[in-house]
Amino acid sequence: MHAEAHAGPDPKATAAQHARGKLTARERIELLLDEGSFTEVEPLRRHRASGFGLEHRKPYTDGVVTGWGTVEGRQVFVYAHDFRIFGGALGESHAAKIHKLMDLAEAAGAPLVSLCDGAGARIQEGVTALAGYGGIFQRNARSSGVIPQISVILGPCAGGAAYSPALTDFTFMVRGVAQMFITGPDVVQAVTGEQVSMDGLGGADVHSGVSGVCAFAYDDEASCLEDVRHLLSYLPANNRQAPPVVPTDDPADRRCERLAELVPVDPARGYDVRAVIAEIVDDGEFFEVQPTWATNVVCALTRIDGHTAGIVANQPLSLAGVLDINASEKAARFVSFCDAFNIPLVTMLDVPGFLPGVDQEHKGIIRHGAKLLYAYCNATVPRIQLIMRKAYGGAYIVMDSRSVGTDLSFAWPTNEIAVMGAEGAANVIFRRQIAAADDPEATRAQMVKEYRAELMHPYYAAERGLVDDVIDPAETRATLASSLAMLRTKHRALPQRKHGITPL
Repeated sequence: MHAEAHAGPDPKATAAQHARGKLTARERIELLLDEGSFTEVEPLRRHRASGFGLEHRKPYTDGVVTGWGTVEGRQVFVYAHDFRIFGGALGESHAAKIHKLMDLAEAAGAPLVSLCDGAGARIQEGVTALAGYGGIFQRNARSSGVIPQISVILGPCAGGAAYSPALTDFTFMVRGVAQMFITGPDVVQAVTGEQVSMDGLGGADVHSGVSGVCAFAYDDEASCLEDVRHLLSYLPANNRQAPPVVPTDDPADRRCERLAELVPVDPARGYDVRAVIAEIVDDGEFFEVQPTWATNVVCALTRIDGHTAGIVANQPLSLAGVLDINASEKAARFVSFCDAFNIPLVTMLDVPGFLPGVDQEHKGIIRHGAKLLYAYCNATVPRIQLIMRKAYGGAYIVMDSRSVGTDLSFAWPTNEIAVMGAEGAANVIFRRQIAAADDPEATRAQMVKEYRAELMHPYYAAERGLVDDVIDPAETRATLASSLAMLRTKHRALPQRKHGITPL
């Protein structure tokens, strides 16, 4: 029986899966887990439904392989839909296996990875299949912030099935084989008249670059699953543990002389903040989350002196690094995740403000920007703010300023912290003098110079205690490493409450 369960329903079904460019459920588990570490749960489970011919088709596993193993020696729970059996569709027994595994993962305090390749609810089982999804969603929500939950989309994921990945922490997708949507192309065309392909509606590039549903997109399953392993290496097993420490030969006090070259002094000139991050962190390595969505902010997991840290940084190469609706949501979710799993936060500022415009206001930039503000205000992990160049207006406050609770704030000598840029401020404050002057342009230039000298010089915020120190950029890594080491034992208790109300 075990041999039959392992082999699958039919060699032709396996050949058909491979012909689609897809691996089988067990092949995927073998790529994800350390060799020989997988222990399966309920391989002999079968459904007990009848009608519509189901009583004559009772394959072992019921279309989902469940169990646990290790990734780099650390315990991980995994379930994988088997598209060869009922198209991976979820029925009562199929759901019961997943429920059991999710309960085991929560009880054991270990990450859960779901390998999704299923055709949705098993129509022949009716409402019992739908109830099975409800049980998964309820467990996703209960385990949120307790154990890391990762979804990997390796085939269709439609209708109610799409909500479980949406409830997890990170979603991976593979181009060409993975699609996620609530209603498929046929329904869309029937209702709206729009014609769209499966990939055009819910493919990996759509969700990684347009909707923001997917955090990572890949060309093949092997590289996708390898990066799932890589992501897990940064994360603790659960919210009661610290992330793993990885020894490094990169000295904590290494000077970063290149930073002066990487970041232009002129606040109007762009640069790639990812190069700045690489210069500061261990061995230049970091793992960027949602790299193709809301590209005006960079969110990344990395290590500083061997310890995991989360980086949130404005990206001057995209929209000049302004905060908009998508960037606020992206950063807020990342900050909340890091806070839940004891990952310190380093926020790197070079931000001209929030993106102005009727479209942004009408779509609720106030509400969406408040999500990021709420996430920072609610975070209890060590938090450090680094102001590299400019930090203007409400965006300065929202990006983890001292006033919203960052533990330490450092600034480079080129920093400018103000309500707005000098040009805009001078136009507001001195508009009458400028208008009445014989040479308005010369007067405006003089007023801009005076405003910058009075209120925007690098030491203005430090003199008022809003910046802890103005540091040499070359000392940034050493400063961050020593500060994070000091804050490692930080403890902050929030007021007693059931939960806060996130401005969704």
